[in-house]
Amino acid sequence: MNTLFNQLFDYNFYCNKNLIEKCKELKEVPEKAVSLFSHVLNAHHIWNMRLLGKEHKYDVWQIHPLETWEDIHYENQRTTFEIITNSDDFQKRVDYETTEGRVFANELKDILFHIINHSTHHRGQVLADFRTNDVEPGNLDYISYKR
Repeated sequence: MNTLFNQLFDYNFYCNKNLIEKCKELKEVPEKAVSLFSHVLNAHHIWNMRLLGKEHKYDVWQIHPLETWEDIHYENQRTTFEIITNSDDFQKRVDYETTEGRVFANELKDILFHIINHSTHHRGQVLADFRTNDVEPGNLDYISYKR
């Protein structure tokens, strides 16, 4: 299971890094794209902290300036790889509290998959916003990444 999650988070890293680089090339990043990608970074951080039993430092919809995206992204990735590396039971139940204060429990593997799926979902929204703003989004397909 470690290998699969390492591969999926490598792909997630690749996509986020490409999106950050694309945004750095733009004169102005569309406002909606900034909000959505900040949310991707925030949610990944929040889930990492839940998995580690620590307090998160970002709010769900907190906006980050483009200049900070890369550092937040690298820290998220590093932390997730530590979680994966140190996990010997991906079916372990993890108790956590949502930002609304509700308590839930899910298996570690499902939370890790959620981080990937959530990021993919919102990156798709960012790319759609790029098209709306006449920005060519580039190819982030998994199969293209694997080629």
